[in-house]
Amino acid sequence: MLQRSLRGAAFAALPLLCGLFLCAPDARAADVAFHGILPNGAVHRVPVESMREARFRHLVRQHTDYSCGAAALATVLKYAYRLDVDEATVIEGMMGLADPDIVQARGFSLLDIKRYVESLGMRGRGYRVDEARLRDLRVPGLVLMDVRGFRHFVVLKQVVGDIVEVADPILGNRSVPMAEFLESWPSRAVFIVIASDFDRNTVLLQPVSRPSARALFARQGPVTDAELLDFGFTHADLF
Repeated sequence: MLQRSLRGAAFAALPLLCGLFLCAPDARAADVAFHGILPNGAVHRVPVESMREARFRHLVRQHTDYSCGAAALATVLKYAYRLDVDEATVIEGMMGLADPDIVQARGFSLLDIKRYVESLGMRGRGYRVDEARLRDLRVPGLVLMDVRGFRHFVVLKQVVGDIVEVADPILGNRSVPMAEFLESWPSRAVFIVIASDFDRNTVLLQPVSRPSARALFARQGPVTDAELLDFGFTHADLF
């Protein structure tokens, strides 16, 4: 049985983050019901997504101090290859192929990830990538970032302009300026899972929309007289 006490030395400073992000109670989405809107009097329900759920949309979250690699890999397998996996499944599989003493001291390595991927009948390859080639990547991959001196696996989704979109198992989906990303990515290595059933339309490569007042206004637009009538208003030249 895996114990939460198992952790790599590289993650000794993560309990603070764990307290802020891993152990906080989930704020879940719900349906909001509106009455008296539809002409037939039926209840109109609109799904509402919490900010926390939006942050971790299409991302397998990290729940232990040492499992960022497992959660990042599970994210790629689930959303790019449609495999029914979660963090616990990947941890169990990787622990069966890794050296427990090394995992306890350092956390999972890229070699552990590669061995597990190959045990699934897939291939795992590491590539050295410079900034120019980074911008041309069209497949999500795993990268090992240096976060204040501590190693941390995230999913590199795509580069849009000078922004790098990453799926961080502990912090959620993030947009990182290119210069900042390169500074925290000294290895310049990307681990890619290769298999024939890759989903070219994976949500991991879809454009990321950011909320803004301008976007909300453009989406809503001006309210027409017809729409006012639909909501029960009548014409009145009061102003």
